[in-house]
Amino acid sequence: MIQVNNVTLRFGKRTLFEDVNIKFTSGNCYGLIGANGSGKSTFLKVLTGEVDTTSGEVIVTKGERISVLKQDHYAFDEMKVLDVVIMGNTRLYEIMQEKEKMYSQTEFSDEDGMRLAELEADFMEMDGWNAESDAATLLNNLGVEELYHSTLMKDIPVKERVKVLLAQALFGNPDILLLDEPTNSLDIEAIEWLEEFLINFNNTVIIVSHDRHFLNNVCTHIADIDYGKIKLYIGNYDFWYQSSELLQRQMRESNKKKEDKIKELQSFIARFSANASKSKQATSRKKMLEKIQLDEIVPSSRKYPYIDFKIEHSAGKEILKVENLTKEVEGKKILNKVSFTVLKGDKIAFIAHDDFVKTTLFNILAGFEKYDKGLIEWGKTMEYGYLPQDNTNFFDTDKNIMEWIGTYYDIKDETILRGFLGRMLFSGEDVFKKVNVLSGGEKSRCMLSKIMLEGPNFLILDEPTNHLDLESITSLNKGLVNFQGEVLFTSRDYELNSTVANRIIEIKDDGTIIDRRLSYEEYIKNTKS
Repeated sequence: MIQVNNVTLRFGKRTLFEDVNIKFTSGNCYGLIGANGSGKSTFLKVLTGEVDTTSGEVIVTKGERISVLKQDHYAFDEMKVLDVVIMGNTRLYEIMQEKEKMYSQTEFSDEDGMRLAELEADFMEMDGWNAESDAATLLNNLGVEELYHSTLMKDIPVKERVKVLLAQALFGNPDILLLDEPTNSLDIEAIEWLEEFLINFNNTVIIVSHDRHFLNNVCTHIADIDYGKIKLYIGNYDFWYQSSELLQRQMRESNKKKEDKIKELQSFIARFSANASKSKQATSRKKMLEKIQLDEIVPSSRKYPYIDFKIEHSAGKEILKVENLTKEVEGKKILNKVSFTVLKGDKIAFIAHDDFVKTTLFNILAGFEKYDKGLIEWGKTMEYGYLPQDNTNFFDTDKNIMEWIGTYYDIKDETILRGFLGRMLFSGEDVFKKVNVLSGGEKSRCMLSKIMLEGPNFLILDEPTNHLDLESITSLNKGLVNFQGEVLFTSRDYELNSTVANRIIEIKDDGTIIDRRLSYEEYIKNTKS
């Protein structure tokens, strides 16, 4: 168990947390959510003692071990992969190091012998003999090939290093597990394995993640950081979001009878309990949901941007035709005679192992990059909006947000523009912020604002959820579901893929494609069979 008592954290004049009281108990998995900048990662550091509180205390049950997903994989450059994983259990690794050092000695004193006996006893108690095989199993399950296990960290790909650090955090059955964005850089199979691991994990887990599907599958509770406080809710992300939305709607409908509100909430809780999946986790979550008192459900004060892509000019019958598109980079064909036709109503998710390939294709379609051979034929009525993964060039200016928007879309009435930007969470003096100092999330909201104002009938979106918080991702998801035009997009967000895409184009390693008219979930099932 880990308990937070009256914790306040200030940085200068800014208060990040104020009198936070919360308890995380064994057997539960907590999703820590909050807007960008609300302090999610900092709170995890408060729990580990890496960041000191201004006041209050964090109490960890005596003898319990906290394990943390580290972010700096360069810190282990000169170490072997297996050793990095075993380091997750610091005490066990120290014992192994001391044993190795002592056995390398040529002479032993009586004290050395006694010390070795102590080390061997501790080593046995901590199941040290299975440490290497357990570490290797974790790596294999996360998709790290065996040829890397004895390699130095600096000599393996960056994506693999991220998996090694995740294996390090999971190693040795920690009592308290803190994971900050654990699904980053993981493929579908590794994410599914991690979900099963956490569902069957009997100790305490606290997770920061922007992956709604992942939070829904593994979390028993949601810890919501809002205005410097942290409130705890039973259930997964969808339950938290939908119950909050329901209450907010009911609060707006003030003329509705109280009895009707109670019945609707009770019905909602019953439906959600019945729909829980994943055996063990679902059973405990269902029991908790059934015990919820109505006054325990309160609406969040969290703000969501208003993302709605209205089409200014309707598209004709001809949308987009791509024939034999070929692109070579450094002697390798990353796009090899790619052909596809976009039809009315298509919302196509592009899948590839290499992000660079997807980005290159989208840059070519948007006219940002040249191709070697082939044909790209847009319909005469088509007007596309492009959201690139790297938007750096768009913000290389000292204009403020109002001025920046004005370069792309002329709105003479400042009141209308302010109202629009306010719905995108740029309110008050925010509109006078210089765009070159905005955060990644703010820049993404600017780019989405630009596209909405342009009113295109076709969207090309390269990793649109990057840098966005859960609220913005949820709003973007709704906007894309409701969009009446065609969409080409690539995203790591499972929920976005499964609710938006009605067609999947997979770019294979040889640059050719497999075009499937099916949902993302059907695609996942097909790739397993």
